[in-house]
Amino acid sequence: MKINRLGQPSTVLVCSLLSFTAVSHAQRVPAAGSEASIQQLRQQLDDQARQIETLRQAVAEQDARQRELQRLLGPEPRPVASQPAPQPAAASRTPDTDRRAVQVGSAPPQEFQPPVVAPLFDQQGILTPKGKFVLEPSLQYGYSSSNRVALVGYTIIPALLIGLVDVREVKRNTVTGALTTRYGLSNRLELEARLPYVYRSDASISREIFTGSATENAFNNSGKSIGDIEVAARYQLNEGGANQPYFLGTLRFKSRTGKDPFEVVTDCVTRCLGNTTGTGLPLDLPTGSGFYSLQPGLTWLFPSDPAVFFGGFSYTHNFKRSNVSRLVLNGEREAIGSVEPGGILGANFGVGLALNDKSSLSIGVDLNSVGRTRQNGDPVRGSVRTQLASLLLGYSYRYSEKTTFSLTVGAGMTRDTPDLTVNLKVPMSLF
Repeated sequence: MKINRLGQPSTVLVCSLLSFTAVSHAQRVPAAGSEASIQQLRQQLDDQARQIETLRQAVAEQDARQRELQRLLGPEPRPVASQPAPQPAAASRTPDTDRRAVQVGSAPPQEFQPPVVAPLFDQQGILTPKGKFVLEPSLQYGYSSSNRVALVGYTIIPALLIGLVDVREVKRNTVTGALTTRYGLSNRLELEARLPYVYRSDASISREIFTGSATENAFNNSGKSIGDIEVAARYQLNEGGANQPYFLGTLRFKSRTGKDPFEVVTDCVTRCLGNTTGTGLPLDLPTGSGFYSLQPGLTWLFPSDPAVFFGGFSYTHNFKRSNVSRLVLNGEREAIGSVEPGGILGANFGVGLALNDKSSLSIGVDLNSVGRTRQNGDPVRGSVRTQLASLLLGYSYRYSEKTTFSLTVGAGMTRDTPDLTVNLKVPMSLF
């Protein structure tokens, strides 16, 4: 007897078996000439017919229940070539079974969302859903070193220098702990606020000019305080989808709540301009830029299974400050005038690859071009356009439905870029 996928006997075989049982039972009744015997036989046949009809109805109900379970579980697997698939009885086949042409058990289509990749840049690739609140603590470490050599004098031969030499080597360590919050106003719009705390430590080793000393001096300074608070908004510009790009517009505003570079004490006895006494370096390092800035940007993502290509463009405008002065060692103020840092053109691009349903890997390049700084309307002497470039490698692991760990490691590709950056983020969805 054939058994279908849900363990129920085929309807045709059950009905055939019952009919065969009834006929066999009728054949076993001996022939009788009396009217009572004939009446008894008819009564038995009627009882058997009612039992058959009852069993047929039960089998029909089981077939209906089987079709309902198939609709919930999905289509039946293809039968093996050597065993034909069992066919339902014609009496129990319904028009719904004959009309069904689409795959049953499939989930309803869902709205496409931007893919999730390991974050490399400040611009996020995935927006916070409507009504959701995300808390993201982060810790970033940066290290940079630079060498500066100044020659004053003239050479008699290439191997002999007559004059003075200023050699300065600066090693800088920066640790930034930040707490970022994001809230989804809608499925396309989110707001963000970031509160950083900065600790900086610089070590300068120099043989200063005009001192006539052949020994090197070490100068150490540090600073710690709240950094510049930032607020941002992101909006998804289009629907996007499979094999279609997503475009997100961003707008970021940075305050100057951190310790001002012009407020820290500079190592000069009276004035730094025209004075050779002192290093000219700040005794206490600032933790903020000292300028308000506004950064519009555009981020794009293009999913191409199993990879996701992403990138973005941005421009940072630094607002000018007037009547700026800095504090020197003996408490005097040195007037500087108006200062306007140059604008920053930024571009980045990369690719993300999902390793499994919990982890992903991303690699990208971040480029920035910093314009010349202007003082009193004129470019600062010695100020040139600076090119920054970093190679970034990111890892992301989804620890739970609400918590993700993201680690980004960056390496500087130009001399003006920090040599090493390590950034750890732990975004957590609170509700």
